[in-house]
Amino acid sequence: MAGLIMREAHFPGRAPVDAYGDGGFRFADMSHRGSILCLPSGIYGWEPADPLALKPADFARVISEAGQVEILLVGTGKDLRPLPAELRTALKDVRISADPMSTGAAVRTYNVLLAEDRAVAAAFIAVD
Repeated sequence: MAGLIMREAHFPGRAPVDAYGDGGFRFADMSHRGSILCLPSGIYGWEPADPLALKPADFARVISEAGQVEILLVGTGKDLRPLPAELRTALKDVRISADPMSTGAAVRTYNVLLAEDRAVAAAFIAVD
């Protein structure tokens, strides 16, 4: 019997977020525990949990898809938290407009922009 193989969490498509809370998200008839990135290439599990500790490296995948992203919604947990200056600069350098807001507001805004077929991406920090 082979050992358990762990794979990076990835849904290969764009989908609205159906629900959030209890430390995770539901989308595309699936659920994910923890934070997520929603990009043109799909939805990915994402490590950050502290909005005050976000850094450009956390957004490497977003930056790599910058040509397909105009707006980045950043769900910063239960409360709105400003993005660190270094992160804002890194995103601005690749022409991505980043809008921080609470995770709930970011999910609702993401779903509307996705339905309008806008060039939107999102980084959602999970909330309990």
